[in-house]
Amino acid sequence: MSDEPPRREATYADLEELPPNCVGEIIEGELHVSPRPMPRHARATFRLGRELDPFDRDAGEEGPGGWVLLYEPELHLGRAVLVPDLAGWRRERMPELPEEAAITLAPDWVCEVLSPSTAVLDRGQKQRSYAREGVQHLWLVDPAERSLEVYRLESGHWRPLTTQRGEVTVHAEPFEARALELGRLWKR
Repeated sequence: MSDEPPRREATYADLEELPPNCVGEIIEGELHVSPRPMPRHARATFRLGRELDPFDRDAGEEGPGGWVLLYEPELHLGRAVLVPDLAGWRRERMPELPEEAAITLAPDWVCEVLSPSTAVLDRGQKQRSYAREGVQHLWLVDPAERSLEVYRLESGHWRPLTTQRGEVTVHAEPFEARALELGRLWKR
């Protein structure tokens, strides 16, 4: 028998009480609080967003287009409240941006930029949550290791497609139409 009181399910009110220098998420009913990203993490996220910008272009603009890409969207998926570093929806699934902060439509692609304070959560509970909600593509970017891991959801499980390291140029699903220069993410 445990002397611990039963765990209370986290609520959105718990997120609202967090200080502004924290990122809060509710995963599997539990509140997870992380510090704001460190500069290396933030820079890799920003630069990756810039590299993928041609996919977020509107009709008539140069680039492949077809996607809606967002930085740190607040996803309300089932009971989970998740904040990936980047997320994308195929434009036919999200033709208009929602007016609310909380997005209830699961993305088609999610990218988590790993840091020492979030890597275990990103590789564990968040990865399982994304699979459960049907996110089709997952990228894990590790600025310290200078790596990109690319996954595709198949039969409810993540299938690793590739892991690339260093200064290489890659064509990574679902954005394989354009070359991605990984070295740009790590440059100081």
